[in-house]
Amino acid sequence: QVPMVESGGGLVQAGGSLRLSCAASGRTYAMGWFRQPPGKEREHVANIAWSTGGTYYADSVKGRFPISRDNAKNTVYLQMSSLKPEDTAVYYCATRVRPGGILSSLYNYDTWGQGTQVTVSS
Repeated sequence: QVPMVESGGGLVQAGGSLRLSCAASGRTYAMGWFRQPPGKEREHVANIAWSTGGTYYADSVKGRFPISRDNAKNTVYLQMSSLKPEDTAVYYCATRVRPGGILSSLYNYDTWGQGTQVTVSS
């Protein structure tokens, strides 16, 4: 398994911005961000293919949460802007080592970070 280290998150007012970072210590095929709102299931936010940089977003964050990666640092970023109270959740990064798979599905990821809380106040 590839250990994951997340950083970022916190409390922000609606309309504000936050950046999440997640560093992996080994080879990855793709990395993704998921979130789990209070009392709800974990859901896909965004993912990025490591070699091509191809991205895919949930409709709820498209245009607001660009995902990017730094290959040299083996780090993925989620720049969150125009935050809304409904974005409040624990955010998790995840990595997939093997090529292929539906990257919007949490079941296709091998290793997960510990999660970081994002709270958006109205």
